[in-house]
Amino acid sequence: MRMNKHIQTIFHTFQQQNPEPKTELIYHNVFELLISVILSAQATDISVNKATKALYKIASTPKQMLSLGEEPLKKHISSIGLYHSKAKYIIQTSQRLIEHFSSQVPSNSTDLQSLAGVGQKTANVVLNVFFNQPTMAVDTHVFRVSNRMNLAQGTTPQAVEKGLLKNIPDTYLLHAHHWLILHGRYVCKARDPQCLNCPVSQYCDWKKISQ
Repeated sequence: MRMNKHIQTIFHTFQQQNPEPKTELIYHNVFELLISVILSAQATDISVNKATKALYKIASTPKQMLSLGEEPLKKHISSIGLYHSKAKYIIQTSQRLIEHFSSQVPSNSTDLQSLAGVGQKTANVVLNVFFNQPTMAVDTHVFRVSNRMNLAQGTTPQAVEKGLLKNIPDTYLLHAHHWLILHGRYVCKARDPQCLNCPVSQYCDWKKISQ
C-alpha cells in the first residue's frame, strides 16, 4: 500500500484546489437529494438534473411524489436509464417514508437502506452530502481512481470503500469522496486520462506504468 505521507499529500493537494467540493446534483431538500441519487445510478448528474428540474416543481416531498403516481413520474424521468424500475422504487420509497419515518429521510445507513432502490452507495451519498457524515460512496470514478493511484486496492466497491476509510486521514475524510469523484470525472478519466494536467501525477504509479 502507498505510504501514508503520499496519501496525505494527495488529499492536501485536492483540498488546496477545491476546499469545499459539492455534489453536482441539484436539489433543494434532503428528499430531493435522495431521489436524485436514486436516479443517478448508471446515469450522469447532468441527465438527472435535466429530468428533475420540472419534476421537483410539482413533487418535492414524499406525499407529493406519491400523489403524482408511478406512470406520470415515468414521463418526467423517461430520459434516464432504467427509468421504469427507478419510478417504481421512488414511489415505494415515498410511501415507506410516509408510513414509517413521518415523511422524514432518515439519517442512518440501516434505515436508508430499508428504502426501495437505496443501497450502500446511495445511503453513503445522502449521509455525506446532507448529514455531513464522513462516509465513502464508491462509484465508478472513485473505484477507478482509487485502484489506479493505489489509494485502496480492491475488486469490489465494498473492498475499495473499506480500504479508503482505513487509509485516508480523518482530516480529509468528509470531502474525500467528492474529490475522488471530481478527479475521476474531469482528470483521471476512464478512456482519456489527463495525466499531463493531473496535479498529483507524481504520486500515481498507474501513470508511470502506462507511459
